[in-house]
Amino acid sequence: MPAGMKPLEKFLKKQTTALTRAGGFVGGVADKASGGTGASRRRASLSRVVPFFRETSPESGQAREVFSPDSEDPPSWPSAAGTGLVTVPCSANGSGSGSGSGGGDVRSPSLSSDEQSSEASLITETGGGGGGGTPLPPDTPDNLTLCVLDSVAGRRHAHCTETLLDDFMLTHPIFLTADRLQQVLLQQFSLETEGEGGGREAGGERRGGGETDGESEGLMDAAERKQAVLNVAFRYLDTYRELLQEEGERSNSFPKELYLCAVQELSQHPELVEDVLKLQRWTEILNCPSDEEKESRRKQVRPLFRHFRRIDACLQPREAFRGSDEIFCRVYTPDHSYVTIRSRLSCRVGEILALVREKLQYSEDQPVLPGNLILVAVTSAGEKAVFRPSDEAVFTTLGVNTHLFACEPSELETLLPLPEEIHWTPGDSKLHDMSAEEVANQLVVFDWELFSCVHEVEFVCYVFHGEQSRWRPLNLELVLQRCSEVQHWVATEILQCQSLPKRVQLLRKFIKIAALCKQQQDLLSFLAVVLGLDNPAVNRLRLTWEGLPGKFRKQFQQFESIADPSRNHKSYRDLITSLRPPLIPFTPLLLKDLTFLHESCKTFHGELVNFEKMHKVADMVRIIRRYRSSQLAMDTETSPSHLQTKAYVRQLQVIDNQNLLFDMSCKLEPKDT
Repeated sequence: MPAGMKPLEKFLKKQTTALTRAGGFVGGVADKASGGTGASRRRASLSRVVPFFRETSPESGQAREVFSPDSEDPPSWPSAAGTGLVTVPCSANGSGSGSGSGGGDVRSPSLSSDEQSSEASLITETGGGGGGGTPLPPDTPDNLTLCVLDSVAGRRHAHCTETLLDDFMLTHPIFLTADRLQQVLLQQFSLETEGEGGGREAGGERRGGGETDGESEGLMDAAERKQAVLNVAFRYLDTYRELLQEEGERSNSFPKELYLCAVQELSQHPELVEDVLKLQRWTEILNCPSDEEKESRRKQVRPLFRHFRRIDACLQPREAFRGSDEIFCRVYTPDHSYVTIRSRLSCRVGEILALVREKLQYSEDQPVLPGNLILVAVTSAGEKAVFRPSDEAVFTTLGVNTHLFACEPSELETLLPLPEEIHWTPGDSKLHDMSAEEVANQLVVFDWELFSCVHEVEFVCYVFHGEQSRWRPLNLELVLQRCSEVQHWVATEILQCQSLPKRVQLLRKFIKIAALCKQQQDLLSFLAVVLGLDNPAVNRLRLTWEGLPGKFRKQFQQFESIADPSRNHKSYRDLITSLRPPLIPFTPLLLKDLTFLHESCKTFHGELVNFEKMHKVADMVRIIRRYRSSQLAMDTETSPSHLQTKAYVRQLQVIDNQNLLFDMSCKLEPKDT
């Protein structure tokens, strides 16, 4: 993370501090270069999400019952059933007893003390999985897998099999590695009936007091068990298909091995023939991508977002990035010359530096071959972050105007931002020649493309694993980068305009664009534009705002009320609850909710997994899934003006240095005016 905490970093730090005061977790968002590990370290892109997000300071009030991950005392975890608030119950014995005063009422620390009694909650709706909680008591990861198999076989919790299976599939990376899950499924498929009896006795002992619903404890016969394993395996392969294809042989060995085991069982269990054929198709899918996928992979190497500008590339529909995708990227040297490297998106820093060294070796401008190189991210404000050689997928963590530099350690202090990031040239905006409707339509289409590329598991990996995640949240990081880019674009366009009447026109146009984005249910660009207009450098332009007609001023005040974070963003939550899919949510707030849910309650107590917490996480992912349950109607117009607007929206030219923006603002309207 660059030195100097960015605004959302401060925002999350404030959340962390509030929880710490209440007896919660210790730590929070650590500097990328500080060497922190696990949950204490956040992806660098977190600091760029909401530069102008306003948040009320939490007031000191009665301490809430939020438990520290470092605590040795077992917490009392109440039941979640029937509550309207997000509760994170975690009963170590499955009894569901509470602590008397509503200790399970875990709300976001953004609520001040006088707002705690309001109906605003972390989640105001539940996704299509039933919000009444999950019947599974805390248990070990392996035993939870067996419980899911029981449910799929109809032996236990048959009334909520779909929800239980979905909860497990969406959240198992948090407590059970994919390799271990595959191993358990293979073991269960190969178990003999007589060998299962001892396991079931142990299972009955471990579940003992936790089973109160009177469901049958009857043992699964061999066919039922194998059928249940195959059904869980199919759900796993379907949920993680794209991610497993990305990993190649590492993940493809699982369906192959399961297929071979299933073929051997056909003579004894001929009823499995349909499932064996289905498993064979899955093996072929993971090993042999479709013709369309092959063609997509053969396409020209793609430039990454905005670090290599090409009009023909930006006009193409966005596709999901995968770690094996090859990209072009510029890496600069201290004298601001650069080399263009071709690299995998998931490439390690050490490999990037090897490519840079190879390029410099044949460069005429580099008479002396550099020795020990380090890779540094330099922002437009001059902040620097040094990457470790083992860091992976650093490209998508870069800020809007952040660039990669390769230098020797002794040259670190001499690195400066690129000249075009420091200096600005006044001029008329291209936006004057474009209609608000066309710009808004293109913003919505591009946001939908980006949002659709994000695999739902990326949200879980981003919050719960960060840099240690098996699957990198590459596409989610690009959505966050886009949110920051749109905010800075609004401020840049207004502050580069020297004419007061034209600035007023731009102000009106941006308010109209925000209204159109809201109308088309793109809340990402809607709030990004509103927050961009709320930038202190724009907000202080008194003469410009006074020239705005009263109708637009009133409309903007209504938009500001939706962006108001008080009562845990109640206005925004009320709005999004009233909308029907398809819609594009304000992604940073989703991550804030997931982060709070993660940090407010432990995932483990000893070796037991708090599966009720997993259920709440899965509920939030199902909400995201519901937002994309319908397809957004895409435009197909190809007129020259349409393509010009499309290229403009997808390659926004922005200034993200807040000090520079404020200087530009003061030159337009000095403080004494």
